[in-house]
Amino acid sequence: MPFNLGPGELLLILLLALIVLGPGKLPEVGSALGRAIREFRQAASDVTSAASSQPAGQTAAPGAGSGASAGGAAPSRPEESASSTTERTGSSGS
Repeated sequence: MPFNLGPGELLLILLLALIVLGPGKLPEVGSALGRAIREFRQAASDVTSAASSQPAGQTAAPGAGSGASAGGAAPSRPEESASSTTERTGSSGS
């Protein structure tokens, strides 16, 4: 386990949660916690896959020559770089 909690410590934590939250609220809190962990893992894997798909040093600048060799991905790149340029200009203008 990541925090080196034994069965005694886990039982104590669950007992305290049952006392504090009550038997009616505990399942709701558990399911909300499970959803939050699931969403966090999904977001983390999305960020990891996005970072690994773009090689280091490659930028999304318009007119970059390295995008032409990507085959079918070239037409979508100008739209992506245009939207990111718009976002950057909008945030730096404030």
